[in-house]
Amino acid sequence: MSVFNILNLICGLALFLFGMNFMGDTLKKSAGNKLKTFLGRITSNPIKGFLLGMGVTAVIQSSSATTVMIVGFVNSGTMMLSQAISVIMGANVGTTVTSWLTGLSGIGEGGATAVSFLQWLKPSSFVPILALVGVLLYMLGKNAQRRNIGLILLGFSVLMVGMDMMSEAVKPLSENEAFKSVLLWFENPLFGVLAGMVMTAIIQSSSASVGILQSLTVTGAITFGNAVPILLGQNIGTCVTALISSIGTSRNAKRTAFVHFYFNAIGVVVFLGLFYLFDFIVGFPFMGDSIDMWGIAIVHTVFNIVSVLVLAPFSKLLEKLVCLTVRDKKGTDETELLDERLLATPSVAIDKSVQAVCKMADAVKESFSLSSGLLYDYDTQSAEKVRELEVMADKYEDMIGSYLLKLSPESVLAKENMEITKLLHLIGDLERISDHAVNIVESAEEIRDKKITFSDETRDELEVMSRAVGEVIDIALSALVSNDIEEAQRVEPLEQVIDGLREELKRRHIMRLQKSKSTVEHGFILSDILTNYERIADHCSNVAGCIIEISKNKTLQMHSYTDRIRESDKSFDERYMQFSQKYSLRDAQI
Repeated sequence: MSVFNILNLICGLALFLFGMNFMGDTLKKSAGNKLKTFLGRITSNPIKGFLLGMGVTAVIQSSSATTVMIVGFVNSGTMMLSQAISVIMGANVGTTVTSWLTGLSGIGEGGATAVSFLQWLKPSSFVPILALVGVLLYMLGKNAQRRNIGLILLGFSVLMVGMDMMSEAVKPLSENEAFKSVLLWFENPLFGVLAGMVMTAIIQSSSASVGILQSLTVTGAITFGNAVPILLGQNIGTCVTALISSIGTSRNAKRTAFVHFYFNAIGVVVFLGLFYLFDFIVGFPFMGDSIDMWGIAIVHTVFNIVSVLVLAPFSKLLEKLVCLTVRDKKGTDETELLDERLLATPSVAIDKSVQAVCKMADAVKESFSLSSGLLYDYDTQSAEKVRELEVMADKYEDMIGSYLLKLSPESVLAKENMEITKLLHLIGDLERISDHAVNIVESAEEIRDKKITFSDETRDELEVMSRAVGEVIDIALSALVSNDIEEAQRVEPLEQVIDGLREELKRRHIMRLQKSKSTVEHGFILSDILTNYERIADHCSNVAGCIIEISKNKTLQMHSYTDRIRESDKSFDERYMQFSQKYSLRDAQI
């Protein structure tokens, strides 16, 4: 291997990494939502994902190419890590087709003709065609969509050219008799695995290294005992290409590459252990026999099928393992889940923003629950938690708002633009709810510090209103998370009930004040609490109105929302009466 081969290897690596990132970036810009929907449909369950991976790899005869594409899809946000696992398992089984095709060349002219025909399905045959089509689409395309498709094809072509250059650079090693003979040095199974792994890692093609092993079988020097561990090592070595492709990608893309590695590595350990355990117990009579091309193909296929059968039921554990390997950055919190690289794919960026809003809603809901409880049983730790949640809500508002405003208006569809508008309105109302929760904590602290005690009647009435506000928050945030219009329509009737409760509690306090059963100081604190409760309900009404207006009317005319909801929702009055009865106050004993 000369210095020129090394330079070609470096150039191939550079082209490979450039093509990988270029293809992924263009995928984000042009095919984000449609591709995500398509991949989601064809990988909706593990069996479909497995068949997809197996079929694609069988056709293009390269598990490395399939895995690299999967890493690219995960990096662009168009495929989930959980979906990628089953596709990778299928790719491992699909790659065994190549060893069977290689075996065909040894059965005469008919087999050679079949192999010659199937060569057209390999990347090296169709990539030039894809590159030409890509150039024509980019140069002659009259709209951005066609030009982007052309760029995707060009990115993929560059990627494959880089992979081919790396393979060609190390090809002299595959023809070097000394390099081939290394495979025969190791009689120990562990050394055999190591030899197969290193050889395939260098060549970066398990198909090529398996082909070399098959070509060596004609000498009769390779036995089943030699071949099995070498084959298993070759399956680990092929993971190098995917690991290289994950350089500079997202954490989930790196995890996808490690799925490929762990699947093969664990499969090797399990298969090797079972194989030699049975050999020890039973004693396989064929271990010292020479192996031929078909024997290599059989062992290769059996290993990959057994690996899938053993590991498929534990795919969730495999996902957890790669998440432990590629951890989230230390010091991150839930407010850092938005990746700016996804801004190039507006549909994916908006999906991530929706997830962040849902997390913000959970924090806001918890803050109210804690704050309202402090009015009756003050606890310093809970009060501090409410303040921490309020800070988190502020971070969410700043983060999501800034993130969405970075989306270029020219890059989003009208429907996506309405979703952005909705999210920007929602985060403002959610943040204000958390502010009012802190205000309630301050009222609770004032009650504690001034040693104020409400009468039993006032406490009971305040408890009724607290439960009503708690339910309106539950309904509004549930409608937000599920984007449920029916659920959102339940908010306004309850908000009207809460408005009535506020006025009634204030009226009753005045009556108690007139009869000296309460004090002005009590009234100030009670008024603050009731105002915060009523404002929280108003913001819940805004949340529900935003969901309904965007979904039904594709606009945000909130100033007339209340009138329209009463006119359009025939069950408004019925729901209002139900909530009125549920949260009715006992007759005042004044």
